Amino acid sequence: MEEMKRTKPGNPEMTSGNAASGQNQDQSRNAALGQNQDQSRNAAPGQNQDQSRNAALGQNRDQSRNAALGQDATLSQNSNQNPIQVAERLFGALEYLVRNGQSSLTELTQALHLNKSTTHRILASLQCMDYVRQDPESGRYEATFKLVDLADRLMEQVDVAQMARPHLKHLAARVKETVHFVERDGSEVIYIDKVDPYDHSIRMTSHIGSRMPFYRSGVGKAMAANMSDPEIRTLWENCTIERRTAYTITNLDEFMDEIAEVRRKGYALDNEENDAGFRCIAAALSLDGGSRYAFSISVPISRMDNDRIRELSGIVLAVKAEMDAELAGRS
Repeated sequence: MEEMKRTKPGNPEMTSGNAASGQNQDQSRNAALGQNQDQSRNAAPGQNQDQSRNAALGQNRDQSRNAALGQDATLSQNSNQNPIQVAERLFGALEYLVRNGQSSLTELTQALHLNKSTTHRILASLQCMDYVRQDPESGRYEATFKLVDLADRLMEQVDVAQMARPHLKHLAARVKETVHFVERDGSEVIYIDKVDPYDHSIRMTSHIGSRMPFYRSGVGKAMAANMSDPEIRTLWENCTIERRTAYTITNLDEFMDEIAEVRRKGYALDNEENDAGFRCIAAALSLDGGSRYAFSISVPISRMDNDRIRELSGIVLAVKAEMDAELAGRS
């Protein structure tokens, strides 16, 4: 019994050892668990913070990108849906500068009831079109003299057309054929007036405001004849040359031969080159060097033989002289 009792005290050492081991294991396990928990707990806030921060940054980037895209889409949509508003803003800015002289961006922004970025874009557009300039020193904006040039041209056009109208009416009544008055715009001619006779049911169909290339019209040739050869070649190169009828001149050398003939005679012919079945005889006014305005008589080929051409050429040159004299007296 005692031995048994003695052996038991030895067991407490084992028990103590075991207890210690267990305690150590528990402590280690608890420490490990605690460390893991701490690490997990500490890692989680950091991870969550990083994730939150990254998410926030990503969200902000997405929001910024979406906002920009939305803004562009809105601007594009507004521009497409309301072109009148765009024109209203452009002309509003231009009219303000004409009436008030040099103005700052802030003054224009307040006057137009727009934000600065929109006002700046409007002014940049007007600068690109040479209607507005910015003073390099003060930074203020002002209208250019391009408007004055346009106004002068418009008034001159109105004056010339008004001057020519009685002559055109008298000419149409005299020859009993359709008479046109045109203005050159680059390599094209524009019908700006027309007088039809009442005597013939067969006459040329044309409309005021319609255009045609200079190279296949009598009026175009008449005005080109007062230009230099290099200028004529430039106009030719700026045209899409096409054979509209069997008589259309599509070769530059042949066209230059025709111009030489116009310079010699003083008038030009369109021999069915634009409209099959019609011939035209034309002369250019001397105003602006003779390359801006011209008039013509258009006649069905059935009434336009060589004798008729000789008759009408004299009348055309006489009317040209009358209009040139009247224009010279006004200047």
